[in-house]
Amino acid sequence: MASRRYRIGEDPDYVPIGRRLLMLNWTLVMLIAALAGIGFAMLYSAANGSFEPWAERQMMRFAVGAALMIVIAVTDIRVWLKLAYFSYFVALILLIGVEIKGDIGMGAQRWINLGFFQLQPSELMKISLVLALARYFHGLTVEETGRIPLLVPPLLMVLAPAALVLRQPDLGTALLLIAGGGVIFWLAGVRVWKFALILGAALAIIPIGWQFLRDYQKNRVLTFLNPENDPLGAGYHITQSKIALGSGGLFGKGYMLGSQSHLNFLPEKQTDFIFTMLGEEFGLVGGLALLLLYTMVIMYGYVIALRCRNQFGRLVAIGITSTFFLYVFINIAMVMGLIPVVGVPLPLVSYGGTVMMTILVSFGLLMSVSIHRDIRISRQGNDDGRQ
Repeated sequence: MASRRYRIGEDPDYVPIGRRLLMLNWTLVMLIAALAGIGFAMLYSAANGSFEPWAERQMMRFAVGAALMIVIAVTDIRVWLKLAYFSYFVALILLIGVEIKGDIGMGAQRWINLGFFQLQPSELMKISLVLALARYFHGLTVEETGRIPLLVPPLLMVLAPAALVLRQPDLGTALLLIAGGGVIFWLAGVRVWKFALILGAALAIIPIGWQFLRDYQKNRVLTFLNPENDPLGAGYHITQSKIALGSGGLFGKGYMLGSQSHLNFLPEKQTDFIFTMLGEEFGLVGGLALLLLYTMVIMYGYVIALRCRNQFGRLVAIGITSTFFLYVFINIAMVMGLIPVVGVPLPLVSYGGTVMMTILVSFGLLMSVSIHRDIRISRQGNDDGRQ
């Protein structure tokens, strides 16, 4: 196919909106809608057969978020490249704002009250950090990626928001930011020995870091190691979660018939422990079906990354998909007792406004990468031609 060159502004209809909509990965859109639909059903069940207070609000948020996802998807990817650093600094300022004057809920200071909406800036930072790191490494050559001084700025870009989030305190989100950033570092070409050096340093300071953890965070780690030690106290959540998962058996007790959740033995059934409720009502088969949907979404994300011809889009797709994978893995491993409870929701299924919007915005960016996968972008962020 002959090469076609164009400039933004010279021909604003170089890819008509109708064509961009046709280029959307509609299979991925349907998978996202299916996951959200499961979430609506489980929230309806969690409220004992009522759309209030969770399902109705979640459905409204999904409708708004889905529309925003489509708008983001059909927007030129170079727009997001140019806005990458700006979005990062806005999210960082909002995190500082939470530190100065944020709303406290459930013992944590994580939200900013906008009147009509409770904004959680740490969720916005997950997207902004991916964009900023992708923009930074897009501007480096392979040789420059190996220079330690050039790795200091992106390292600070990860550690600064992670430290602010840890102070809220929100250990789960802080770990997600660090892990997601680490994936981008690795795939951008940073050598393995540098990761080993950082990991060694992290292990060495664990005894020091332990002193800075809140009491409830220490209890979560100790409870993970021995949940039966305090089954009615610190170990209550995970103990009830295991009971509910085990009682579901192969096919579950039936929709809205879970005893642990509907008799209020299961805590936070609409957020962090919603997978446990699903497992109790639909059993192992239901849980595996949900995991299959998640696996398909994650596979689509990595395929989009592999097909992208520019470094920025490739890193954005990998960062978004890896963060989504970490969401799923940490939540499900947490409710099964495989890792300590860290308060990470199940994406698209758990109740939560900012989390829902964040996930849908990130998928909009992922689909933007897919639509504009053939655009070549120079390291300076300019158009370099399109095949």
